[in-house]
Amino acid sequence: MNHQAYISAISHWVPEKVLTNADLEKMVDTNDEWIRSRTGIRERRILEDGKASSDMGAEAVKLLLKQRGIGAEEIDAIVVATVTPDMFFPSTANLIQDKIGAKKAFSFDIAAACSGFIYALSVGSQFINTGTCKKVVVVGTDKMSAITNYRDRNTCVLFGDAAGAVLLEPNDGKEGAVVDFMLHSDGSGADYLHMKAGGSLYPATVETVANDWHYIFQDGRTVFKFAVQNMADISVRILEKNGLEGKDIKLFVPHQANLRIIDAAVKRLGIDYDKVAINIDRYGNTTAATIPLAMSESFQAGKLEVGDYVVLATFGAGFTWGSALLKWGIDREKISE
Repeated sequence: MNHQAYISAISHWVPEKVLTNADLEKMVDTNDEWIRSRTGIRERRILEDGKASSDMGAEAVKLLLKQRGIGAEEIDAIVVATVTPDMFFPSTANLIQDKIGAKKAFSFDIAAACSGFIYALSVGSQFINTGTCKKVVVVGTDKMSAITNYRDRNTCVLFGDAAGAVLLEPNDGKEGAVVDFMLHSDGSGADYLHMKAGGSLYPATVETVANDWHYIFQDGRTVFKFAVQNMADISVRILEKNGLEGKDIKLFVPHQANLRIIDAAVKRLGIDYDKVAINIDRYGNTTAATIPLAMSESFQAGKLEVGDYVVLATFGAGFTWGSALLKWGIDREKISE
């Protein structure tokens, strides 16, 4: 039997604490106008101390299960995209599995930075397509505040904390589907966007801490140039591959890193702005959570109906970049609230 994965439920969770541009003005040499004009960000959410990526991910999955009306014991697999794991091991997916009580599920993490969710979505889809699993949860969760240097005016304004999740199931004749995806990597970009220490190359020492090597480093200009070209290109390519055009898309969900990057991709696709999911102004860059968060909010706002085409596009450290083409399959009138 030929199985094809589709998204049967979608959810997100964000912390209550809000960090505004006005708050950042008191912490570092910056101002609201400078931040908004360069990034489009007004505020971002920050997770409390003592909580981690798994906590946000677990809350998102609980909402997912409630929406679908199923129990955690029905989940076969959990794939988590994150660059801010609670710890190196066990995986954040394992911790989420325990917190939600998914006793029958196997679980593992994927590290592809901001592209992580699309990478994880493609992996989770294969478990469905091959008939190996019936229900796969894919989570994007990142506590970026944990690796953000709030003395660095160039990076601290960009990032926030959040989690998003989707449930994949066989469509069994339904209209929805994960139609296609494209994934790319270029490891030569590592010098331009990374966290230098904390791994096996530079384990934590007094020196690595003093040098701020445990925080995000970004060469903004190089990353911007790379992102503008590749996120736009891959969005066009996945449509061309599937015989579609910008006018055929109901929703474009770009990675929420910078409003100017989103603008460039939208122009290249030739689509109207009312078809673009944008929430960077309220959340900033939540890395692996950006795409499921934006897609979940769009669904909740009634912007998606069964049969609509959705394009996801992203780029991230590595460098990594990718896109996915979806056919929407969740009917709002039939979900469990």
